[in-house]
Amino acid sequence: MKNDSSMSALVLCTAMAFPAAAAPSPIAITTAQVADVLSDAGIKVSARQVTLLADVVASTGNPKLRVESMERWGDHRMRVRLACDSNTDCLPFLVAVNWSGDDAVPAGPASSTAIPPAKTGSDPFVMHAGSPAILLLDGEHVHIQLSVTCLENGAPGQTVRVVSKEQRRTFSAQVFSETVLKGRL
Repeated sequence: MKNDSSMSALVLCTAMAFPAAAAPSPIAITTAQVADVLSDAGIKVSARQVTLLADVVASTGNPKLRVESMERWGDHRMRVRLACDSNTDCLPFLVAVNWSGDDAVPAGPASSTAIPPAKTGSDPFVMHAGSPAILLLDGEHVHIQLSVTCLENGAPGQTVRVVSKEQRRTFSAQVFSETVLKGRL
């Protein structure tokens, strides 16, 4: 028994000497940070032209971001994939860059192609049944991106049903744009 009490005292002393460190809390990546990275890459945009498609967090306060890809996305937008230089800082993520309305077309790779005129008409739906889309599912500690097919027409803010590409799972999600839906886990 004396041996057990000596061991308990040793464990207690060790625990007091090395207190448990709290896990670092995630720090949100801002539209201003993304706009700065895009501007450095030659795409002059302001933070108000950038839309984060999900809550994006990093493990450090000022992670070094890089642009991985850019593509046209609708009439007056680009979809940009970004990532942290260190994969321990953040996961890759997508943003939308808008240049409609009073915003000028961003300088850089996207401005070299003609931009079609904005859609006109009375169709309030931006998402149509049978159309492919991206479903962004957010949970407390996870962000998932799935390719889905819409089962219903929907306007921004409405909830519609979608099915996974393998047609194994059906989800209800809120329409964010003509190709993006958001849901919760």
